[in-house]
Amino acid sequence: MGILYLVPTPVGNMEDMTFRAIRILKEADTVLCEDTRTSGILLKHFDIHNHLMSHHKFNEHGTSAGIVERLKGGETIALISDAGTPGISDPGFFLAREAIAAGVTVQTLPGATAFVPALVSSGLPCDRFCFEGFLPQKKGRMSRLEALKDEQRTMIFYESPYRVVKLLEQMAEVFGDDRRVSCCREISKIHEESVRGTIAEVLEHFRETAPRGEFVVVVAGNTKQNE
Repeated sequence: MGILYLVPTPVGNMEDMTFRAIRILKEADTVLCEDTRTSGILLKHFDIHNHLMSHHKFNEHGTSAGIVERLKGGETIALISDAGTPGISDPGFFLAREAIAAGVTVQTLPGATAFVPALVSSGLPCDRFCFEGFLPQKKGRMSRLEALKDEQRTMIFYESPYRVVKLLEQMAEVFGDDRRVSCCREISKIHEESVRGTIAEVLEHFRETAPRGEFVVVVAGNTKQNE
C-alpha cells in the first residue's frame, strides 16, 4: 500500500511552508492540485519538479477511484490545494474518505490554514468555536445564519471581498448590530489587517473602505441567553 499525504501550503507568505511539506512533495510519485498553474509556481519556488495532476471539486468524483488504485499499488501521492490545508473549504475530504475505505494510510501534515490565526488574533473566545466556512452565495444564506442565531461558540466564516458588506448587513439583521466581530484579511501577506468591533462599527468601516483580499470573519457567540 502507498500513502496519501494531505499537505498544507501557504495562504500567503511562502515562508510558512514547512520543511516536511517540501520533503514530502519532492518524494511523492504524484502531486495532486486544484490548478496546475497556481501550484506550479509554488513548486518551482521550492525547486520541486514532481509530476502535477489536476484534482479539484469538479473532477474529484471521477478521478478518485483511479488515484486510490494507484495508492493500493504502492504509490506515494500528495494532495495540495491552492492555499491552506486540503479539506478545509477545499477538495480533500472525498479522496481521503475513499482512500481510508480502501485501507490506504492517510496522513495530514500540520501547517497553514487561514482560520486559526484569524480566530486567535480576533480577541474573541477561542476555547470553543464552530467553523462554518463559506455560506451559500444565494439560496439558504439567511436560513443558515438564522440557525446560528443562538450559537454560543465563536463562529468562523470565509468570505470574498465582494460579499463582505452583504454578509455583515445580514449578520446585523440576524445577530444584532452590537455583536462583536473581527474581519481579518490577507492573512500572512504584506497587507494583513484585522478590523475589530461591533458589527455596526466594522460594517461602517467597510462601507467607507472597499474590502480587498480574502476574508475570515470571526463572530462572537450569543452569550446574552446566559445572562
